[in-house]
Amino acid sequence: MSQLSLKHLEKSFNEARIIKGIDLDVSEGEFVVFVGPSGCGKSTLLRMIAGLEDVTQGEIEISGKIVNDLPPVQRGIAMVFQSYALYPHMTVYENIAFPLRVERLPQAEVDARVGAAAKVLQLESRLQHRPGQLSGGQRQRVAIGRAIVRQPKIFLFDEPLSNLDAALRSEMRIELMELHKRLGSTMIYVTHDQVEAMTMADKIVVLDAGQISQVGSPLELYHKPDNLFVAGFIGSPRMNFINGTVTKADGTTITVDLGSLGSIALPRQSTSVVGQDITLGVRPEHLQLGTGDFSLRITPNIVEHLGIHTVAYSTLPGGENFIALFEGAPPIAEGEVSEVGFTLDQVHLFDTAGLAVY
Repeated sequence: MSQLSLKHLEKSFNEARIIKGIDLDVSEGEFVVFVGPSGCGKSTLLRMIAGLEDVTQGEIEISGKIVNDLPPVQRGIAMVFQSYALYPHMTVYENIAFPLRVERLPQAEVDARVGAAAKVLQLESRLQHRPGQLSGGQRQRVAIGRAIVRQPKIFLFDEPLSNLDAALRSEMRIELMELHKRLGSTMIYVTHDQVEAMTMADKIVVLDAGQISQVGSPLELYHKPDNLFVAGFIGSPRMNFINGTVTKADGTTITVDLGSLGSIALPRQSTSVVGQDITLGVRPEHLQLGTGDFSLRITPNIVEHLGIHTVAYSTLPGGENFIALFEGAPPIAEGEVSEVGFTLDQVHLFDTAGLAVY
């Protein structure tokens, strides 16, 4: 049985439908990431699970119990917000202990839980300090500690690392992953950063305009995106898209006319309709300098030399932006024509509805 189950969940604000019928099951111990662009509904969905937003329609079930009408404190969840929301006049100990004080637990129990959380988060030497004496990463750990002491069934994280600089975000990602392993608890994490999603999640839920676009492991979404939206959102740099037209489809091969770039024949079982518009996708990191199964010429207008790899930005004759990523420092320069290629097994196809063609 799933620890968390969302059934036909909807949320509307007056006439605006924000969450549009979501069904999702989360198993015990999973690290699930909700990812999507700003305004897709991911934070609203998290707040509905937490009980901070009312449900317009549908059910939220936690450990077999429908919790739609239960207040947050009775749902067995703990939430870590984007802002640390620490009390500046309280010590780290008292900030972490605050929810236990509200529950009026005995002092011995408070000491034991705060001590255990501080040990897990490496805050034992900071318990008598105040938030103003801590770094951003330490303050975020205090906020997480306040959630841990409640011993929740499910942890909810709403973009908890967005206020940190890039280096600290990377460190905190590792700490959260290690924390998940130590606690073995179910965690649901919201972010707009697909790199965070790819590195942290057991399962990613990609949201688009209040609906689930795809659910799967990071590598499932990377290698087999169900649609154009997921293909363009998962991966950095984003996937290249080239517009084309089907000229042949016999059940084993689809031939696509890419205009001035030529034609490409791809092994596909789908019997697409001849004359149908289609979109070809290839990831920047799957391109190689020189020839491949299919090759094209690009003239980079920007080249980024980043040491470990080089990124070249070009515009194709059809007006599509085109990005190529190469390892190291290959001989490619701005304004100079270069030939790049790729293998057919690295190509994605999407029909006029934006759905993957296999």
